Amino acid sequence: MDRRRFLLTSLAWTLATPLAAGAPQAGKVWRIGVLEATSPSLNTTNLDAFRQGLRELGYVEGRNFVIEYRSADGRPERFPSLASELVRLRVDLIVTRGTPAVLAAKKATGSIPIVMATSADPAGFGVVSGLARPGTNVTGLSTIAVELAAKRLELLKEAIPRIARIAELANMSSPASASQWRQIEVAARSLGLEPQLLRRASVRGLCSRF
Repeated sequence: MDRRRFLLTSLAWTLATPLAAGAPQAGKVWRIGVLEATSPSLNTTNLDAFRQGLRELGYVEGRNFVIEYRSADGRPERFPSLASELVRLRVDLIVTRGTPAVLAAKKATGSIPIVMATSADPAGFGVVSGLARPGTNVTGLSTIAVELAAKRLELLKEAIPRIARIAELANMSSPASASQWRQIEVAARSLGLEPQLLRRASVRGLCSRF
């Protein structure tokens, strides 16, 4: 099952839950909140695929669902206020992507269903109880980026046995980046490598050294 299909299956299940509970059908227009890091104009491909998938499931925008799109425009500190705004709008569902956005949505509501398109380590950050059984109002996809960090380093060492020094280029404003870097540090030292962190603010000046 590809990512889009998994997301849409989760979304369809979430939308169907009130129906199974006996909620009225006639005239219902689902209000879907979308919490994103980028503007709709920069997210056209994903939005088009999202709408197409919903059409395949029988949902037509403007007829039985509407989208309330909120973008942080690359400023993750805006996520909490945007998530709270979607809660005040009483959306039926929040679709989001990325660890900072998922954390903000989860903090804003414990009752509105949240479908995450991606999250680096949802169990590690307490967004879900576990990947097999989320146990919260959140479902969706995990990139398992934190768990894969050490494995990627092992593969790099196998591919280039003589490597002695590695660098991680990261935006440390994301909580997932900090967790991933800790895994990389441990794995690097166990492999006899010298790890160095290149933070986003200093990338331009440091990249020329590697």
